[in-house]
Amino acid sequence: MTFRLQTGENCSSLPPAAGIGEETRSVGAGNEIFGHLESGEAVQRITITGGGLTAHVLTWGAVIQDLRLEGHDVPLVLGFDDLPSYLAHSPYFGATPGRCANRIGGGRFAIDGTEYQLERNERGVSHLHGGSDGIGRQNWHVAGQGADFVTLTLNDPAGRAGYPGTCAITCTYLLAGNGVLSVAYEATTDAPTPVNLCQHSYFILDDSSDALGHEIRLNADHYLPVDENLIPTGEIRSVTGTPFDLCNWTPLRRQTEEGGITFDHNFCLSPERQKKRAVAEVRSPRSGVSLEVLTTEPGVQLYTGAKVAPPVPGLDGRRYGPFAGFCLETQVWPDSVNHANFPKAILRPGEILRQETDYIFRKR
Repeated sequence: MTFRLQTGENCSSLPPAAGIGEETRSVGAGNEIFGHLESGEAVQRITITGGGLTAHVLTWGAVIQDLRLEGHDVPLVLGFDDLPSYLAHSPYFGATPGRCANRIGGGRFAIDGTEYQLERNERGVSHLHGGSDGIGRQNWHVAGQGADFVTLTLNDPAGRAGYPGTCAITCTYLLAGNGVLSVAYEATTDAPTPVNLCQHSYFILDDSSDALGHEIRLNADHYLPVDENLIPTGEIRSVTGTPFDLCNWTPLRRQTEEGGITFDHNFCLSPERQKKRAVAEVRSPRSGVSLEVLTTEPGVQLYTGAKVAPPVPGLDGRRYGPFAGFCLETQVWPDSVNHANFPKAILRPGEILRQETDYIFRKR
C-alpha cells in the first residue's frame, strides 16, 4: 500500500500557533551536580528560563527533568527529584531515547544487503529505544548554553547494542518565547545506520492523579495497527470509524475507558519529514492549560502511560500510577527499517538528520 498524506480528508487543519534526593552543589551559572554515576562521573542539571517557562535539563539521557509554566503551580512533566530514581525506575521520563527510538521487530533489519541483529531488550523479543544502554541512558556533554537554551552532544559508538557506524548526535533545548519549548536534534554517521530520535516527556497539564480528563485533537487520518508485541503489522489504516479518530476534541478517558484503547500507537502525519507544522493539541479543562505540538516529523507516537507505576515518589513527592501522564513522541514511524512503504529511517555518511519539535504551553 502506498500511503499519501490526506490532511483534511477527515481532519480539519489545526490553527497556526500564536508565536513561535542527592545533595546538589553549584558548578557554575545555571548548573548543578544532580548526582554521580557508578563510574563516579557527575550528572549535571542545567536550568534555563524564558517565555514564561523554566526547564531543568539533565546531562544523563538529555532528560527534561522538570518543566514549569509561570502562573501554574505544578510540574508540566513527570520526573524524579534524584538521580538514583532515574537510574532504577524511569520509563524514559523526559529522555531522548535512541539511537533508534521506538521498536524494531525482532531487533533485525538489513541495509544494502547486510543483515544486522540488535539487542532484544524488550522481553527478549523486540529492540526498544536503542537498547538497555541507549543514548537515553548515557551521560551527554554540555556543548553550549545560555539563559534560555542548552546544547548537549553525544557520540554513540559503532557496535553498541549492535548498531553499525558511529553516530554523532546533538540536542538543543530552547525556550523560544511565548510558552514555546523548542527541541532540535541533529545527527551524522560514518556508516549507514538507523537513526530515529524523539523527546519522551510524559506531560500532565493539571494537578490530577491521571491525564484521562485531558482532551486531545490529533491531525492524523491514518495510524499503524500493531501486533501483540506492539510492532506495526505493515498496514496503514484509516482512523475513520475507529477509536483512533482523534481529529476532533476527544477526552482521553472516553477512548481509554469506554473505547478500551490503551494508546501506544503511531499516528501517520506524512510520508516523509516536512517543514514544521501543527499536528496535535491537548488541553485540561480543569486547569485551563493547553499544549500544542508542531513538528517536522512524519509520525507521532501517542502513549497514554498505561504501564506507569514507579515504586518511588515523583516530582514534588507525587505518586505516579497508570495514565499519570501522556507522551507525544514526534519521530519516524516505528519499525520503518523493515517496511519499504514507511518513511525513511536510514542515515548515511554525508547526510545530516535534522528534526525539530515545538511544545507550546498556554494558560487561559
